[in-house]
Amino acid sequence: MKKVLSIVLAIALLACATLAFAGCGEGGLTTTTTDKTIAVVAKGESHAFWQAVKAGAEAAGEKYGYKITFRGPASESASDLPSQKEMVQTALSSNVSGLVLATIGEGFVEMLEQAKDKGIPVVQFDSGIWAADVDTLDKDGKNPIVSSVATSNYLAAGLAAEKFFEQIKADIAGFEGTYVVGVIQHDETKTGEDRANGFIDQFKKLADADDTTKGKYEIALEVKPDDTNNQYKAALEALAEKKANAIFMCNEGVVKQVYDAIAAAGDKYNEIKFCGYDAGSKQISWIKAAEGAKLVGSVAQDSFNIGYNAVEQCVFAIEGKTVTEKVDIAGAWYNSENIDEMIKNNLVYEG
Repeated sequence: MKKVLSIVLAIALLACATLAFAGCGEGGLTTTTTDKTIAVVAKGESHAFWQAVKAGAEAAGEKYGYKITFRGPASESASDLPSQKEMVQTALSSNVSGLVLATIGEGFVEMLEQAKDKGIPVVQFDSGIWAADVDTLDKDGKNPIVSSVATSNYLAAGLAAEKFFEQIKADIAGFEGTYVVGVIQHDETKTGEDRANGFIDQFKKLADADDTTKGKYEIALEVKPDDTNNQYKAALEALAEKKANAIFMCNEGVVKQVYDAIAAAGDKYNEIKFCGYDAGSKQISWIKAAEGAKLVGSVAQDSFNIGYNAVEQCVFAIEGKTVTEKVDIAGAWYNSENIDEMIKNNLVYEG
């Protein structure tokens, strides 16, 4: 009799353990794994920006007791879209606890519906998941996305406009004629549009509200599809032809190409003042340079905290805690005065 009771008790305990691992959390998400792994699939892996995102993701994983896997395609081009899809499918097939995702194209609906069916919460980050896929998921009632974590491109560019205006306000006020402020928009995506418009809208707001600058400036916009064939160098030359006195550059790629063009042009662009976006070694060197055309400052994406907050929100969803649906990561202004501190704090990346 005792032997029978022992067997029954063992079966009961095994059943309880199985239910505990397969049960539902407070948020109604079924936990399908016990290894506490969160898969982060980014739009890249080797670039310094993504390495900083990875560092933030791993820091959050360490804090909350989760293993972090971090993968990304070789490039953000359409040719690497199949590779990224394979990475997402591999993560889902492994029944990870959660997925943090930024896609380089469309076509993830079926996989994300799998995540919904499996109870795997998804946090989109950086530029996130393409709108067409999200719309389809919503229509099908199978959207697993619980949170979005990203820099507000519009607001960060607005911060750049605010700080740049402070630097050139006196120049505009004392300028004879019309002071030309150039903007180089790095592509025609929403990211490019948001950065260009965020800068232009805030700059106009500030300049029009000041009697010393109102009516004394104009904005000249150059929009390029990408960084091929020295497109950004061509934009610099076009703005120089328009007599630009100051130029805002919408991403790191623009800064790199413009920096190289200026280095090869002698003193041709020395009278123009520049403002950047993002970070990188060339941007850092330019800000620290004592001579030549001046990069007065730049606004950086806080890539470390993008990774950290994305994983943190995923953990909260897994554990049934309160999740913030939209987390805006503020951009951070840096110049020659605070750049070393920004690098130390992982706000400005090198590479």
